[in-house]
Amino acid sequence: MLVVPARLHRWPPEVQDLFGREGPLVLEIGFGDGRFTAELARSRPDWLVLGAEVSAASVLRALRRMRREGLTNVRLYHGQGPFALRNLVLPGTLDQVIVNFPDPWPKKRHQERRLLREAFFRRLSTRLKPGGSLLLTTDHEEYFRFALEEAERTGLYRVEVRPPPEAHLRTKYALKWKEAGRAFFHAAFIKLREDPAPWPPLRRYDVAHALLSGELPQDLALEKTAVRLKEGVAVFLEVARGKEGFYVLTHVEEEDLTQDLLLEVRKSARGVYAGVSRFGSPLITEAVKGAVRALVDRLEAHGLEVVQDHT
Repeated sequence: MLVVPARLHRWPPEVQDLFGREGPLVLEIGFGDGRFTAELARSRPDWLVLGAEVSAASVLRALRRMRREGLTNVRLYHGQGPFALRNLVLPGTLDQVIVNFPDPWPKKRHQERRLLREAFFRRLSTRLKPGGSLLLTTDHEEYFRFALEEAERTGLYRVEVRPPPEAHLRTKYALKWKEAGRAFFHAAFIKLREDPAPWPPLRRYDVAHALLSGELPQDLALEKTAVRLKEGVAVFLEVARGKEGFYVLTHVEEEDLTQDLLLEVRKSARGVYAGVSRFGSPLITEAVKGAVRALVDRLEAHGLEVVQDHT
């Protein structure tokens, strides 16, 4: 199992269950094509390297690289780094986090999208071992200074500015920026203390559906409808009519997790079913339940009545 499925039976998994053995655990956020990941895994075969990457194409390239090189101490996760940190890493078990050339989001209005903000550093402290560290390498000086300030604001880290290790300058972007003559910046954020606020894994549910009495409406005008949820936002993108009812393509965004899923409204033996389709095996989270609840509200507006609610 080189690629970690999001639908693990247990969150977070034991290191032994994820890798088949014990060892120092390292998380790389944004591994790109995996060349640094592979070099790290080769040079430190005793380490266990968990990588997180949002680009599906990059995950595929990295997966091929790991298989080609026969590396067994690497696990890849397709998704956001904070999600992996929260749900795939047990508290106090992480030796190191590596972030090479993160997106700096240079525009002022986009800075809340930056990874290395105070809230992230606080949550990271709950997963690092005492003395564990985050290593940052970047070519963006303003973001580098921003990250230093955000970490220092927590009072949880000792920050050491160092020359970048050579291995960190052999990534795809490092080679590109080196050729362009850019300067590089590197720092180690070493955990001294832990934030007292708990950061439990994301809660998951088995089902998200409702049964209603009444007749299926002739039409569901939901396209491009955005619904604000307590946990995030849901957008009903498209509605398709089938033989038994409606299929609603839905985009759900919540903290560190984005999913596109199908909701369905169809006739059943006990009335009208409204809930999550099994297609794609989405994670049933609070936000997904909220999206189903919003769909049920629309059906109630059409005169249907809820007789069983699992939203």
